Amino acid sequence: MKEFLAKEFYHNTIADWGITLLIILGAVVAGKIIYWFFGSVVKKLTSKTKTKIDDIIVDMVEEPVVLALAIVGMWYGLHRLDFPENWYQFMGKVYHVLIAINITWLVARLVDAIIQEYIVPLAAKTESTLDDQIIPVVRKGIRSVIWILGVIVALNNAGYDVGALIAGLGIGGLALAMAAKDSVANIFGGIMIFTDKPFKVGDRIKINGFDGAISEVGIRTSRMRTLEGRLVTIPNSQFTGNMVENVSAEPTRKVILNLGLTYDMSSEQMQKAIDVLKEIGKSNNNINDDYLVSFNAFGDFSLGILFIYYIKKDSDILNTQTEMNLEILKQFGANGLEMAFPTQTIYNIKEEKN
Repeated sequence: MKEFLAKEFYHNTIADWGITLLIILGAVVAGKIIYWFFGSVVKKLTSKTKTKIDDIIVDMVEEPVVLALAIVGMWYGLHRLDFPENWYQFMGKVYHVLIAINITWLVARLVDAIIQEYIVPLAAKTESTLDDQIIPVVRKGIRSVIWILGVIVALNNAGYDVGALIAGLGIGGLALAMAAKDSVANIFGGIMIFTDKPFKVGDRIKINGFDGAISEVGIRTSRMRTLEGRLVTIPNSQFTGNMVENVSAEPTRKVILNLGLTYDMSSEQMQKAIDVLKEIGKSNNNINDDYLVSFNAFGDFSLGILFIYYIKKDSDILNTQTEMNLEILKQFGANGLEMAFPTQTIYNIKEEKN
């Protein structure tokens, strides 16, 4: 057994490899124990305090701490072994990158959790919906900035010349801009939505044949839930290059009814029909008072009456139309006002023979 453990494998004995493996496994197990300790003990203690910030910190810290212990275990275990100098240099760079990424992950989790816990509820209490649209974009932007800075710090700690790397990226900036021109157009479209505010989250709009309510506005794309219940993702550049109809912005819904009465109606009955329609419009609380009624046409088979009314913004459009139509049908029937339908009278004229 001793001879087997004394055998060398990649410049190190099998015993040394085994000890290193045990150290790494021990670090992972220690991380799992600490994770359990955070979840079972520390969280119960912090839940008894009045503030929520300690709960957030404990919840966001536990997983990065486990990863940090695993990194430390790998560092200590592998540095026990005998490797070439260039291998140690490579491992040093890897460790620096892992540590920077782990810290970045922790900071990003903490900031995002604080925004979710404190900023989002404040925005939900305000009457304006602009902050509800901006906060998701700000959250994504902050996360992106944190990760970009973290990657830059990681590369810098690993010994790379970040300035030269950025300059190298600048050389290919033109090609990148050409390849990303659609993305840039979408981003500018998102900025236009936030500044011009042609619609907001929850508004029903029509664009490019799609009709539905906006469920999310992002910096690059927006999402619409159509009337059929389907989710449509629309590039924001579409809102700058096409006409957008905001249905929710209409102050009222205009309804036009062309009613036709039979030609055997007297002038008194036509006046009665007009009075009935005015009374129906006056008695319905879901429509505005600026309705219009007019005896406007002598049609081919009917005497035309035009009835225009406006449904209030917060009223149920379909139910209001149903109520109005049923009441018209009821009142016209009660007053003997007969509606016309297309008819033809054919006269058969025979020529008299001399």
